Amino acid sequence: MNQIDATAPGSTSYTVSETRLPSGTVVREYVAHSGTVFAIVWTGPRMAPLSTLLGNYFSTYLQGLSAAHAAHGGYGPAAIEQAGLVVHTGGHMGAFAGIAYLPQALPQGISPADLR
Repeated sequence: MNQIDATAPGSTSYTVSETRLPSGTVVREYVAHSGTVFAIVWTGPRMAPLSTLLGNYFSTYLQGLSAAHAAHGGYGPAAIEQAGLVVHTGGHMGAFAGIAYLPQALPQGISPADLR
């Protein structure tokens, strides 16, 4: 695991921890000074284990995913945008990517575009 401290202009500091899973997928966790993980970003040959990474938010994700699939039919890339959780997943066999974040927990000065 690699860990770097980062500071966005006009914000408090946060830490980014990067982990390469045995599958080869790289997961970055963004952690505020309060200890709250406010975002995760992943990329790699397999989907990240969202049931583990999202913790208590996983059931919220599944509800949103079910609604998205019902509205758009089938499976595939998904954009779940709820008041307390945003998850975007995409890719194809061998090249998956995604982002999940808590809009209410983003540190001041951080936007979703800053999460990479």
